[in-house]
Amino acid sequence: MGVQMILGIGIDIIEVARIAASLEKFGHRFGERILSKDEIAYCLGHRNPPPFVAARFAAKEAISKAFGTGIGAQLGWQDMEIAHRESGEPYVILHGKGKKLFESRRGKNIFVSISHTEQYAAVAAVLEG
Repeated sequence: MGVQMILGIGIDIIEVARIAASLEKFGHRFGERILSKDEIAYCLGHRNPPPFVAARFAAKEAISKAFGTGIGAQLGWQDMEIAHRESGEPYVILHGKGKKLFESRRGKNIFVSISHTEQYAAVAAVLEG
């Protein structure tokens, strides 16, 4: 087995109130812009969706920082998805430009750690190659 290297790390924290305000102002359009259909279903499956939406927003920001691109032309909101194993552990699914970027960087894995309270969501992401 080859030596694994950390290619990038990213961290993000966001106020849940900021996401709640965007959801209130822009409704489903905001959610559909940043979340996949499965992510929307997951978030809406909770009694209080905004902390879960905020966590996914922060996760995508952290992942984009681990890639060193930020959210933009090279990596968009819909190019990343957060899913969960049966154990509850989150994992990343890449689509489109995300998958191409991962392959071009010779990525082996992306790890994410998600934490949120009623007020904040924080995420760390590690890109391993």
